[in-house]
This record gives sequence, structure tokens and C-alpha cells, in this order.
Amino acid sequence: MSVSRTPDVVVFDYGFGNVRSAERALARAGADVEITGDYDRAMAADGLLVPGVGAFAACMAGLRQVRGDWVVGRRLAGGRPVMGICVGMQILFSRGIEHGEEADGLDEWPGTVGPLQAEVVPHMGWNTVEAPADSRLFAGLDADARYYFVHSYAVHDWELETTNPHIRAPKVTWSTHGERFVAAVENGPLWATQFHPEKSGDAGAQLLTNWIETL
Repeated sequence: MSVSRTPDVVVFDYGFGNVRSAERALARAGADVEITGDYDRAMAADGLLVPGVGAFAACMAGLRQVRGDWVVGRRLAGGRPVMGICVGMQILFSRGIEHGEEADGLDEWPGTVGPLQAEVVPHMGWNTVEAPADSRLFAGLDADARYYFVHSYAVHDWELETTNPHIRAPKVTWSTHGERFVAAVENGPLWATQFHPEKSGDAGAQLLTNWIETL
């Protein structure tokens, strides 16, 4: 008889994220959780969650300082799950432009993070999303479920083209605030959300449970 093991998740601490709220939400969703910036622990965990709050360039600088760029790249090269939240999602793209200054991202996906064009910025509060019908991230969630966003920048265009019929195309979820923007992505072992699931009540808890169940 096999005995199931609780997945262990590292919330990567590089100085730019709500690590405590993420820790509590993941624990409630059924994971053993550790907050650390240690390279070896981040590499060994079943799942790695990369939060992010603040400016794109500052987050990238903080991540590189603790070799977080290597951690993400090495885990994904080995098919090991990584999830990014808020700016932790944005830095997965090629570049970010804030106040006219450009900074390189992790370049896991092509695309540019730029200012939201809306009457009210930041986009702060609850909003719905348009998820693919076969999404695993949003499995069991109603189309009118609402999620908590806090951001002034976003990815407005999905630029990755998947032409090989043997490669599964990423699942891209959208939301709208003044204009459409990427709200979440599922791409093999790499998942990410622009909103904060750890602050999104029951819907966010279900979403985190969906991720943990894949680990």
C-alpha cells in the first residue's frame, strides 16, 4: 500500500513579496511550506512559488542577488514546477518598461510588461477573468469568480507562437481593466497569475489547491 506524501513548497524569499500571506494560503491549501532564499532548498522542493511586489527592475535585481534567476531556470529545465504571482509573473517575460526605463526579465516567455492604460490606475480590487475551458489552474471555479488584483503594469499581448503540433500551447487567461491584459498563464511546469490568489478568498484557495495537486 502506498502512502501519500504532502507536497513541500518553498516560497522564495528575495525581499520582494508578501511571503507570509503566501505561506499561510499554501498551508491552508494543503502544502508543507517553507520561506527561504536558500538555493539548495528552493531547488529541492516539490514546488517553488515566486512572489513579487514593487518595481520590475528592483525585483529582478533582488532575484539575481540570491541566484533566483538560476533557480527558476534550472527547475524549469528539469520540468520542476514553478509558480509566479503578481510581479513574480511579470518578471517571467522578456522585459519590463517602467517610467521609460527598460529592464530585462527572465525571458521564459517573450513579451513586454508595460503601463496599464485605464482611467483608474493602479488596478486595485476584485475582477473576473476569462480562462480557457480546459484550464487546470481554474478547474472547479465558476466563470464569474473574482480575484484580487493590485498592479499598474501588465502584459498586453501574448507573443509566444507555438507552431509545432507536438508541443502543447500554453493556456493564457485574460482580464480587463481599461484594456485586456494577461491575467494568468499555464505552460507545462510554469504557472503564473497577475492577481494575488493568496488574497482572493475561496477562489484563490481553490486555485492554489489546484496547483498543489499537480506537484
